[in-house]
Amino acid sequence: MQERLQKIIATAGIASRRKAEEMITQGRVMVNGPVVRELGSKADLENDHIKVDGKLLSQPGRRVTLLLNKPIGVISSVSDPQKRQTVVSLVRGIKERVYPVGRLDYQSSGLLLLTNDGDLANHMMARASAVPRTYHVKLEGSPDSKALAKLEQGIVLDGQRTAPCQIRALVQASRRGNPGSSGKPWYEITLVEGRYHQVRRMFERIGCAVVKLKRVRIAFLTDHGLAPGRYRQLTPDEVTRLKHWKGNSAAAK
Repeated sequence: MQERLQKIIATAGIASRRKAEEMITQGRVMVNGPVVRELGSKADLENDHIKVDGKLLSQPGRRVTLLLNKPIGVISSVSDPQKRQTVVSLVRGIKERVYPVGRLDYQSSGLLLLTNDGDLANHMMARASAVPRTYHVKLEGSPDSKALAKLEQGIVLDGQRTAPCQIRALVQASRRGNPGSSGKPWYEITLVEGRYHQVRRMFERIGCAVVKLKRVRIAFLTDHGLAPGRYRQLTPDEVTRLKHWKGNSAAAK
């Protein structure tokens, strides 16, 4: 059965559908010999020879989804031209090729999903799914309640208003068992979208630079018991719950 190339690539576990579209337009995909650059192009994985970066695609095998606690100084990518360590390099003992769902910037830490399940990746990245992601941030400066309320209601970034979010103050880092803390305030922020460096840019808008940022929750998944650099495989039930997550639906709960 013929399907769009980007869907075939995502289903094969090579990359997310969005990344697959970039691969196509960059001329990295070949179908039966010639390079294909048109996003509307279709193919049949059973009957056509499809190559991505010179490697022949095969029928997808076992679906694998991992929850990784990314350390600071690791890039959220499969490879890096600057030869920095990638999140994929932290995975050991998994034969299947997985890729990160979304990103955490180089200087941030915390939870990140890696998978070869294209349907799951697309659902998690879709704006309509409204999957909440919670971060703990350490700030340079103390915002007042009016400034925080402004962020919660939504501000304009890149010409588009951000979705409403939730922000609450946390106890000081020094009281959370972190010796040597400068006493800078910590806050928890929960978003249902993930724009480029969104958390850092939002707090910068009210004059508070983010000193540290850690993602501690994705939907119902938390970092409890997962040390930096470690990962675990999601259960079938957890994957099903994520695939059916949509805003505040009963399935999500």
